[in-house]
Amino acid sequence: MAGTGIFTDILDGDVYKYYSDGEWKTSSSGKSVAIINPATRKTQYKVQACTQEEVNKVMEMAKSAQKSWAKTPLWKRAELLHKAAAILKDNKAPIAESLVKEIAKPAKDSVTEVVRSGDLISYCAEEGVRILGEGKFLLSDSFPGNERTKYCLTSKIPLGVVLAIPPFNYPVNLAVSKIAPALIAGNSLVLKPPTQGAVSCLHMVHCFHLAGFPKGLISCITGKGSEIGDFLTMHPAVNCISFTGGDTGISISKKAGMIPLQMELGGKDACIVLEDADLDLVASNIIKGGFSYSGQRCTAVKVVLVMESVANELVEKVKAKVAKLTVGPPEENCDITAVVSESSANFIEGLVMDAKDKGATFCQEYKRQGNLIWPLLLDNVKPDMRIAWEEPFGPVLPVLRISSVEEGINHCNASNFGLQGCVFTKDINKAMLISDAMETGTVQINSAPARGPDHFPFQGLKDSGIGSQGVTNSINLMTKVKTTVINLPTPSYSMGEGFISRL
Repeated sequence: MAGTGIFTDILDGDVYKYYSDGEWKTSSSGKSVAIINPATRKTQYKVQACTQEEVNKVMEMAKSAQKSWAKTPLWKRAELLHKAAAILKDNKAPIAESLVKEIAKPAKDSVTEVVRSGDLISYCAEEGVRILGEGKFLLSDSFPGNERTKYCLTSKIPLGVVLAIPPFNYPVNLAVSKIAPALIAGNSLVLKPPTQGAVSCLHMVHCFHLAGFPKGLISCITGKGSEIGDFLTMHPAVNCISFTGGDTGISISKKAGMIPLQMELGGKDACIVLEDADLDLVASNIIKGGFSYSGQRCTAVKVVLVMESVANELVEKVKAKVAKLTVGPPEENCDITAVVSESSANFIEGLVMDAKDKGATFCQEYKRQGNLIWPLLLDNVKPDMRIAWEEPFGPVLPVLRISSVEEGINHCNASNFGLQGCVFTKDINKAMLISDAMETGTVQINSAPARGPDHFPFQGLKDSGIGSQGVTNSINLMTKVKTTVINLPTPSYSMGEGFISRL
């Protein structure tokens, strides 16, 4: 499956190649990076450990290829993106297999991610044709003190080279959410995939290769972040960085210089539950929001802030649903699978033990085998516990009981994160007031946080990131406005008496 069939070119022995100048290559370093299967904790794949010199070559080719690509008709760019989307969806099985083995994503969810990614590419192609096919025409006499002596024409032009760095949890979807807008806008694209998720990305890039994009326009360079990470993000050829991940993004933003940045850096998404909420609906969304993909989602419900009067009932409903979650291998489509790494599991365990020491109520027994952590609901969590503030990125969910809506809003806003949040109430007026008061990029009303649909705006406040994602916003961010002003010798009016006499 993975690395076979149409994908045989991307594999050299037991090491996957990197992609440069339209070819699959082996690094001159002679070294590789191991990808550990989270479920088995054994080496599953190996990828090239690329060098800084190889990064330089990739950047040089990206700059050159972009110049020609920018001259490619917009309809042709869209046509190639549609072709890549079709190839990606036709080959969802081997790509999904990679996701299962390198990030322990349940099999059915892995297939969904690939199909969703193909749809995103096609949507982006269509939206790009509409956005980039339009310009503006401005007249000078709309501003006080001016006659109609200037015609202003504006259009959107590409930035140049876009560096895309997706995270491990959605390596294909969050890669194409950066790649497709960059390409339709006329940019070239350099992809640095996460180590866990790299093989899925390499398979995805091969679909773009098979679609026939020009050589050098798309590159995928693998390796250790410690060796090529800063070198990539600080490279003078890079004109835009789109990054999804954690604290590393803050470091990148401080070093990157004067280029556009699009960053989503995690969240501590709060779920505020009012007394009039439909508790069955709340419980279902807490399970979906807090435990899908083992809680390894930026938009996962990360803290429940529930009014004291309904807390007991809600906790019992959630406990009953947690008991029905299946735990085990991703190949068997279990609800809860191994978290991505041992270090991640250790971090989650540290949060759990801190909560235990400080008196949290364990609604289930804490259980861990290797990287596999059983789902855990923690009740009666207090603000002095780490789990109340830190992002576990695992199947552990804290519940804080609140005595007022203001207390819930204040807890939400005291966080250094501000990605999403949600409010459950039957009173739309209260919902809107609370939404306005929450310092988050998005507030979901009567639903768990979610990134999609992929054309919706997606952004965070504070340490959750800068810039806004979503198809339209990404295209706009990866372009800049170009203005041409026509200066006329005399004021011009399209109709009216005296027009002929001015000729």
